[in-house]
Amino acid sequence: MSTSTTTPTAPPVAAAPRVSLFHPTVARLTYRALLGRRRALILFVLPALLIVIAVAVRALAGADDTTAGSILGGFALGTMVPLIGVIAGTGAIGPEIDDGSVVYLLSKPVPRPTIIFTKLLVAIGVTVAFSALPVLLAGFLLNGNSQQIAVGYAVSAAVAAVAYSALFLLFGTITRHAVVFGLVYALVWEALVGNLVPGAQTLSIQQWALAVGQQTAAEGAITSAVQLPLAIGMLVALTAAATWYAGRRLKALTLAGEE
Repeated sequence: MSTSTTTPTAPPVAAAPRVSLFHPTVARLTYRALLGRRRALILFVLPALLIVIAVAVRALAGADDTTAGSILGGFALGTMVPLIGVIAGTGAIGPEIDDGSVVYLLSKPVPRPTIIFTKLLVAIGVTVAFSALPVLLAGFLLNGNSQQIAVGYAVSAAVAAVAYSALFLLFGTITRHAVVFGLVYALVWEALVGNLVPGAQTLSIQQWALAVGQQTAAEGAITSAVQLPLAIGMLVALTAAATWYAGRRLKALTLAGEE
């Protein structure tokens, strides 16, 4: 008579929960905050002004590549894009920290890096929509995209939007005066120092973005003080470092029940 033994089987190991970097609810709340009546009005003013300028210049002076480059590079990329980045980047999280409503998000079972990354994607989307698209339209209005100037500057605006959003989102997590710091950076460093001081141009998001757009436009139509490999490296490094540190700063915020 034979006996058989049954080897007990180990219980199945549960798979680790999948962590998503995008949270639809956080995105919806952020969009609602950024595109509220007051902020949406501010976001529309600068692109509308750019279009008005483009129409007026084309009507009065006709199509001219030099004039188009001056307007798109000087006003659009040098002033409008960073200012929209300030509004979208700081507005994605700064007001929630200031008024304490961020506690609502932090109390939910959502990883804090996910909150930051979702808000960054929303800020990038808003900045691109209100900067790169108007730049493209203004470029076509100014000179019909001669020498691919409209496309080149639109690409530069989109690239700059990513870096500006990450930087100004970081400002929103580290100081209650994020808008002030953002405006100083945009109006003093980018619009003034970054354009006039040769050494400072190496640390200018505007110049990095121009180096990328330069590859899209015709030769000589767009120029940058920074070489393309360095520009791409700096753009990636700044965006990654700012996003990582913003996540760290959000983790440092503790709820009363966590202490």
